[in-house]
Amino acid sequence: MSLADRYAGFVTDHSKLVIATVIVATLVVGSGAGDIDSELSIASFSSDSTEADKLAYVESNFTTEGENTTVTQVVVTGDDTLTRASLLETLRFQRTLLANSTVNDTLRERQPIVGLSNVVATAAIQRDGGGDRGRPGPPSLDAQIEQLSSMSEEEVRTVVAAVLDPDRSGTGPVDPYTLLPTEYEAGSTTASGRIVFVFHDTGGADELPPDVVDAQLAVDALAGDAITETGSFVFGSAIVDEESGQATGESFAIISPAALVLVLLVLGIAYRDVLDVLLGLVGVVLVLAWMGGVMGWAGIGLTQILIAVPFLLIGLSIDYALHVVMRYREAQVEAPDRSPRAAMRRGVAGVVVAIGAATVTTAVGFASNLVSPIQSIQEFAIVSAAGILSAFVVFGVLLPPLKMEIEELLERVGFTRRKRPFGQRGPAARLLGAGTVLAQRAPVIVLAVAVVLSAGGAAAATDIDTSIDQVDFLPRDSPAWMDSLPESFQPGDYDVRANAIYLNEQFVQSRAQSRAEFLVEGPVTDPGTLDRLAEGRRSLSNASTAVTLADGGLRVTGPGETIQRVAADNESVASVVDRADTDGDGIPDEDLEAVYDAVYAAAPEEAAAVFYRTDGDYRALRVSVALRGGANTGTVTEEMRGVAAVVETDSDLTVTATGQPVVQELVQRSLLDTLVTGFAITFGVIVLFLTLIFRRRYRTLSLGSVVMLPVVLAQAWVFGTMYLAGISFNTETAIIASIGIGIGVDYSIHIGERFVEERRRRGDRGLALRETLQGTGGALLASAVSTAGGFGVLMLALVPSLQRFGFLTATAIGYAFVASVLVLPSLLVLWDRYVGLPAAEPV
Repeated sequence: MSLADRYAGFVTDHSKLVIATVIVATLVVGSGAGDIDSELSIASFSSDSTEADKLAYVESNFTTEGENTTVTQVVVTGDDTLTRASLLETLRFQRTLLANSTVNDTLRERQPIVGLSNVVATAAIQRDGGGDRGRPGPPSLDAQIEQLSSMSEEEVRTVVAAVLDPDRSGTGPVDPYTLLPTEYEAGSTTASGRIVFVFHDTGGADELPPDVVDAQLAVDALAGDAITETGSFVFGSAIVDEESGQATGESFAIISPAALVLVLLVLGIAYRDVLDVLLGLVGVVLVLAWMGGVMGWAGIGLTQILIAVPFLLIGLSIDYALHVVMRYREAQVEAPDRSPRAAMRRGVAGVVVAIGAATVTTAVGFASNLVSPIQSIQEFAIVSAAGILSAFVVFGVLLPPLKMEIEELLERVGFTRRKRPFGQRGPAARLLGAGTVLAQRAPVIVLAVAVVLSAGGAAAATDIDTSIDQVDFLPRDSPAWMDSLPESFQPGDYDVRANAIYLNEQFVQSRAQSRAEFLVEGPVTDPGTLDRLAEGRRSLSNASTAVTLADGGLRVTGPGETIQRVAADNESVASVVDRADTDGDGIPDEDLEAVYDAVYAAAPEEAAAVFYRTDGDYRALRVSVALRGGANTGTVTEEMRGVAAVVETDSDLTVTATGQPVVQELVQRSLLDTLVTGFAITFGVIVLFLTLIFRRRYRTLSLGSVVMLPVVLAQAWVFGTMYLAGISFNTETAIIASIGIGIGVDYSIHIGERFVEERRRRGDRGLALRETLQGTGGALLASAVSTAGGFGVLMLALVPSLQRFGFLTATAIGYAFVASVLVLPSLLVLWDRYVGLPAAEPV
């Protein structure tokens, strides 16, 4: 008696004990689910790169712009946003914000609100020699409002022209061009947009504090009533989170019923039995309870990288349940007089090896990610492996005796429940029969076509974009057809994505994500250092990712810019700079330590942003460059490294290009390297395990590789589809691709194991192939249609990440099915023809 027979005998002979044990284990393990932090958080990916270390150095040793703050951006749009009425309106709006305690209590102390209306009003007050008597610093908001109110439209235009004159001698504390669209024509007194920055103090918190969240939402609400002269919108991280969360909720409100109906419809057609459908759904719930329990006991919170795991488990659960039930039905059809116990014993013995092999190989493969140095990937490995093992516990251990006990009970009360397995008759049988016909008549052609398509997919994979565009995660506005849905299902209108695109394309962004940093270390007081920085700035003009202002200039903050700005307002500093500028190009080239000292003495706060000194010695310089919002992080990294090389060439300086975009790109590359390595390990482990299993059962060393080949081919098809669809390969899609591997391995093992079993039992290759595809293939067809269809419904979501998730998951499952019922049968025929099984019975 084989091990599979002994196992089947145990779970059926001790059915009540098995059921009780698994239920108790489920209660114990599942109890940990209550300890999960249910709030979805963004998985933290740290990097041990040099760039990450240098960014930490910058943040620790320089005063950085926006430190401990977050910004709400109020964007004013219209035909002309520089009119007297529009400027006055935003000043009054600022007064409304200051009067609102929800907003005002969160504002930073220094210059909490910055807008072009403030710059114009202040310039007008200075022109007229006015201001707040006895009050130091910039004029009050009331004084600014009073000034513009007393001026005519023509007078305001005159001041606007002076403020925006490209030949102006100085810009003051705020460059007005940073508050206007980059397409603004320098010197014009009209503009199609402008921006008002509202700065909130976060207290150094890593996440947005609740009071700041409330403040941003309050700014959004107040802007709609206060700004009426022109159009406007408000943008901030809390507003993005609010709309994204609402869009996700509304998406699932539409999708969930549709997906559930679709899955139930397909399962209903496959099972043709309410009880079997219910048992399958209950099993899915138990598997998810095990997964949640493991997360709770292990202290693993819910992150976006773990969202793929439940979908993988749902797909495996549906598949396992179908195989158990269909093999039970096959056993009944073979011998109509078999009792439910005997039929279940026969069915379990025929399927447990395939289910067990799929479970072990997939679980071990995902567990291989434990070698990753990144905690979030390790957590993904733990949860995936534990969930896959729990699927076997529920459907390979609990479901068979539970279904058997229910069937025996129903037979005792007079219900006869013998049903034919799905796939043996009707359209499904004809569809699955295509695999048999093609495998017998043209296996070489089938394999050749599959390989050619895979080669194309593999080639396309080398050109797949690997960047992440944060805008691509924001919800889209709902399509017009959704307006015809019942009112309770109609989604709201979402402009956050369009607003983000407009901001990125039209304005300089103040976020750290839109800024590159250069850390210059070494002998930074050596003659010529500032000339090297100037050369680096000139090379930035060739960088496509550096933002260009309306006057054609770059938004750069560094030692050279700070020295010029301070010298313009301080004669003492200007005198030191003139003496140090020996070649008359406006850039000090000698006695730089004296220049740095003079700037520190005159403007210590500005100096601390670009010079780092300790114990009287200057150790490093910092240059900050504004980037186009949403710029490709890969391009940013390469271009900024090129600029760093220009500064560093032929010197003793060490120049590092860093910043959030660069660090994110390097983390992304590290994650992808880890995931690709994990996939390679996964395939290697699976092939090795299958080789050992088939060697033990059938004395063949080649069958494991044959069974795995269609999975590899299907993955190449997925990559080709991603390329054609313009979907980048990143951490999000790489995790989704893991579902294709898990499902594909499961499908291939079922077909391969069943074929060899039938080949041994029946002796005829064609008959074995037909039984495999009509029996196991029927279960795979029902599983693939239900899971792929259920996830494919996600393409109706308003959130692009959900759309991509649904599309790629459905595609991966569909390809896995096609590979298992079309490609694998042809491979098996060729393998059986040229290699075959030795003359020995399986163990």
